[in-house]
Amino acid sequence: MPTAEQTNLFFEFSARQLKRLVETHPDHFPMYTTNGRWNFSGETWTNWCEGFLGGQLWLLHQHTGDSYWRARAEHYSRHIAPRRTDRAVHDLGFLFWPTWKRWYDLTGDPAINAVVVEAGQTLAMRYHEKGRYLHSFLAEDSLFIDIMMNVGIIFYAAGQLSSEHLLNVATQHCLSTRRTLVRGDGSTAHEGIFDLETGQFLHQSTQQGWRSDSCWARGLAWAIYGFSNVFQHTRAMGVAEPRFLQTAELCAQYYQEHAATRRASAPGVPPNDFDEPSPKRPYESSAA
Repeated sequence: MPTAEQTNLFFEFSARQLKRLVETHPDHFPMYTTNGRWNFSGETWTNWCEGFLGGQLWLLHQHTGDSYWRARAEHYSRHIAPRRTDRAVHDLGFLFWPTWKRWYDLTGDPAINAVVVEAGQTLAMRYHEKGRYLHSFLAEDSLFIDIMMNVGIIFYAAGQLSSEHLLNVATQHCLSTRRTLVRGDGSTAHEGIFDLETGQFLHQSTQQGWRSDSCWARGLAWAIYGFSNVFQHTRAMGVAEPRFLQTAELCAQYYQEHAATRRASAPGVPPNDFDEPSPKRPYESSAA
């Protein structure tokens, strides 16, 4: 665990970087660099990281109490507000949980909470009744492990609205993800493909990592966090689902065992894929 001094140094460094970013590129949400420069290209539907900038600004305000950070956190949160009805993406949790939910936790304003709830309702519209899953942005027959990081916002909306329908959508999606993407050894696939007519699961696939049958490190980390998170949601709602916690523990055990044997050059940072012999991308810091 970092010391208090180390934590303060981290926040000081983050504050300098973020202040430079928001003042040099106001109203932008840069996610990638090309040759050391921010790349602003990309379509809106691919911008699943926009909530992370606002989330960082809220964290800085929470840590420092400085009104400078709150003003910018509110600004960047408002900037993404129209996306609460965006039915083209499966990342509404990524967008609204670090921003509007944190804002609501600070203020208790019902109007702010309504934005979070609406985002959860919108995400639930991706539900495929026969397959019992939320489909990815890629296609209706596609289920991504990524959605485990977003489905919590549906559980939250279910609790706020006392909605059995939303609770069932979120729960069934998690059970389908557990059944189709989590393997017996705790490793995970990135994608599952379904038959749209019957809802039958067909096979595992991938848009990330090495192969369909390998274990992409970030996807595994998302499974650990995602299943832990949804277990907490169900427990808080009085309908605790122990299978979610068991799945998180199984995935965590796989991560620990394989991180110890497949160390990347950077201490504590796994390779992009735990199974790839010579990974082209040797680091996956988002999975650390």
